[in-house]
Amino acid sequence: MTPTRTAGPAAAQQRRGYWLRTLHQWHWISAAFSLVVLLLFTVTGITLNHAAQIEAEPRVSNHAATLPDSVLATLEGEFDDDAPLPGTVRRWLQEELDVRVDARAAEWSDGEAYVSLPRPGGDAWLAIDRGTGDVEYELTTRGTIAWLNDLHKGRNTGAVWRWFIDIFAIACLLFALTGLWLLYLHSRQRDATWPLVAAGLAVPAIVVILFMH
Repeated sequence: MTPTRTAGPAAAQQRRGYWLRTLHQWHWISAAFSLVVLLLFTVTGITLNHAAQIEAEPRVSNHAATLPDSVLATLEGEFDDDAPLPGTVRRWLQEELDVRVDARAAEWSDGEAYVSLPRPGGDAWLAIDRGTGDVEYELTTRGTIAWLNDLHKGRNTGAVWRWFIDIFAIACLLFALTGLWLLYLHSRQRDATWPLVAAGLAVPAIVVILFMH
């Protein structure tokens, strides 16, 4: 009888120790992975909440150039709607003006090719006269805070950053769920655990019900 009675608690203690070790491991891994970006999103959450009080002075810069005849020749003929600029033109723009157009869709007319180049924290556009080869490029920037705010929102950041935000969100979810499970495992020794968890749910609910109209 004695071995049977002791085996149950011992097995339960082993299971509890296994889950504690596993959860602690995943908790710190997800925390380490998401820590820096979590700090970024926390700070930009504050700056976004006070965007009206944080003034940003737009800075506009203009650049002009002329395509050489050999490059201009690639703009002759018909182009499909939203077709990108030819590769020769894109390479010349990057080498001469340090402007990356990549394969962005262009707006084509008989006399002009126009490319909109929105970006985090600013905007830009490029126009090319298909007759003369004159190039006009305008860049508007709104400062570091606007840039960070747009990273937070995923605005004009491209597919890779949006995928990263999704992966980061999964890491934060893992961090929160393992933390909640650890709270459960330690709750017997910490009487304030569930009242604090309940407060974390109740406080935003009260704010929404009473103060949001």
